[in-house]
Amino acid sequence: MQTGITLNGFLTSKTNIELSKVIISLAEGCKQIARLVSNAGLSGVTGTTGTTNVQGETVQKLDDLSNKILMDYLRASETCAGYLSEENEDIVTLNQSGKYTIAVDPLDGSSNIDVAAPIGTIFCINERLSSAGNVTDADFLQQGTAAKAAGYFVYGSSTILVMSTGNGVFGFTLNTDNYEFYLSHSDVTTPASGKIYSINQGNAAKFDDKVAAFLNYCTTVDKETSRPYSLRYIGSMVGDLHRNLLKGGIFIYPANKGETKGKLRLLYECIPMAFVIENAGGTATNGKQRILELQPVELHERTAIFIGSANMVAKAQEFLNN
Repeated sequence: MQTGITLNGFLTSKTNIELSKVIISLAEGCKQIARLVSNAGLSGVTGTTGTTNVQGETVQKLDDLSNKILMDYLRASETCAGYLSEENEDIVTLNQSGKYTIAVDPLDGSSNIDVAAPIGTIFCINERLSSAGNVTDADFLQQGTAAKAAGYFVYGSSTILVMSTGNGVFGFTLNTDNYEFYLSHSDVTTPASGKIYSINQGNAAKFDDKVAAFLNYCTTVDKETSRPYSLRYIGSMVGDLHRNLLKGGIFIYPANKGETKGKLRLLYECIPMAFVIENAGGTATNGKQRILELQPVELHERTAIFIGSANMVAKAQEFLNN
């Protein structure tokens, strides 16, 4: 049996009781999701529900179930006031006297469930701006610089929580013997440079010339800069960014030609991932502005994103500004 620092013990020394309750409740819910993911093929939860979400995307059965699980566990925390999810059109008040709100992608990469590829849960926690009562849109429409905690759970060969409360990045691995999270990655720092670029290159014809020029740079042979880089793309932001966080690399999801926004959601995908990457020494931008300084104006707002090792994002920015 593994021994060491548990998630509960870590949070006791790092943050306040109210925030700890939100994170612990979230972690308990994600333990249930991890079980469901591991047994998805046997429990009848694969495939679609036959409905679409507010994004116009087909809802997987496990998307819907994961969303309900997280709402139940976060409601039980008593300190989580409100909930915003990819699967819900509107915000939901969980506890009128709660101090915090959470924006969540309950199951990122859920289309990978049927093929057992890595998927995950992404979250961002903010202190609410409103007084006690029902939460408001303004409680969620905060810049990423105001986040109190953010991170993700990855469900793969192991289940790992990677999170930051604004002072470093830490990873906790789920021990399947006793179903406790233990500190396994202490004070994670992402490499300043890497040899991996992650993008859906099948969409290359849709990208503008500046993005195309950077991709050409990534694939050009140059021994001095260790190019060409290796293309690694899972189709799950959690899976791709977790690998790049540890090994070094850049994840790219640009806007298409003629568009000003990308596909990924600002509040519950891009901001929390940017918060983690920046606290690990990396960089995140929409190509023009730091992700954490963007002012959200819509709950389900989308953005382009270039995120990862600082030197690689800086090089991409050179092409974007050219």
